Amino acid sequence: MAKVKAIVSVTNDIYTDQRVRKVCDFLYSEGYDITLVGRKLKTSQPINGRPYKTVRFRLWFNKGALFYANYNLRLFFYLLFNKANLLLANDLDTLYANHWARKFKRKCRLIYDTHEYYCGVPELVERPGIQKFWRAIEKRTVPKVDRMYTVNESIAELYRKEYEREVLVVRNISDFKGLPKPKTRTELGLPEDQKIVIMQGAGINIQRGAEELIAAIPLLKSTTLIFVGDGDVIPQLKVQVKKMDLTARVLFFGKRPYDELMQFTLASDLGVSIDKNTNINYRFSLPNKIFDYIHAGIPLLVSDLPEVKRVVKTHEVGLVIDSHEPAEIAHKISAILDHPEKVKKFRANAQKASKSLTWAQECETLKRIYS
Repeated sequence: MAKVKAIVSVTNDIYTDQRVRKVCDFLYSEGYDITLVGRKLKTSQPINGRPYKTVRFRLWFNKGALFYANYNLRLFFYLLFNKANLLLANDLDTLYANHWARKFKRKCRLIYDTHEYYCGVPELVERPGIQKFWRAIEKRTVPKVDRMYTVNESIAELYRKEYEREVLVVRNISDFKGLPKPKTRTELGLPEDQKIVIMQGAGINIQRGAEELIAAIPLLKSTTLIFVGDGDVIPQLKVQVKKMDLTARVLFFGKRPYDELMQFTLASDLGVSIDKNTNINYRFSLPNKIFDYIHAGIPLLVSDLPEVKRVVKTHEVGLVIDSHEPAEIAHKISAILDHPEKVKKFRANAQKASKSLTWAQECETLKRIYS
């Protein structure tokens, strides 16, 4: 029996997008013939060791309206001239090309995985004209997809009310199973005599609380903050660190492959995720870093948002900040790291939670979606 041919598309760098990698691994394990399509940047690392085909577009533009037009045009013609029984669009910025290409294919399903409440991201909320454009695309395409799923129940409910359709939930839980040999702090370039606070991930963007987190560091003793990942706000953070003369206490490690990212997470004492409640998308966010921290067995400090707060409170794996004032952030960091018995409790609870919060559990929903 011939394998089902699936083309998976995303605008992110496929080297670092863990959700897309996990879904592709699932589809491959289910017997699909997969091609993953993304884009190639000057900083993109080679893709090695994946059991399926990857295609990366070199584009004329890398940001703004011209980038999205360039990518979707390239993607449309790629999809048009390559056979597929299944198209998987990741986020709204790939859906338009998939929507139109599917019209030219017989017996081809279109599935939509939205990683966030796309039209609610701050980059669009602050630009109503562009938000209106993407909303129009969403209204044209979302009702036509065969299946749709997203990252948590709050966002799913928004889409259900808006489009009166079934929206399933596949949480972005880590598939981390440990490392054969965790590296020492010295090997990672981290100080051995400091408490390490980490903010990691591919979305270190505006309104994620990174600026206030940096401002809290001078209020703490023997504490080093590390950023492992990338995002729009990183250049501004580096300027802030230099102005505050914190270059020895705030370190930037850039994008890393997942195993390297988790090496840094395992070597840390506290994981931070403090998105601000400034827009509907952040309000209902449930970042994959939450589950990375839990699977690494470290305590968490999170903002007072419903989805992340629910995980932290339910499993008793950390504390919640009351505000984004640097003094409050520093106070809560101290309330964890200055109390060994609390650290021990949160670590034990995280290890326990990691056994019930598994990617294998989410794959049961994926089986329903792709059956």
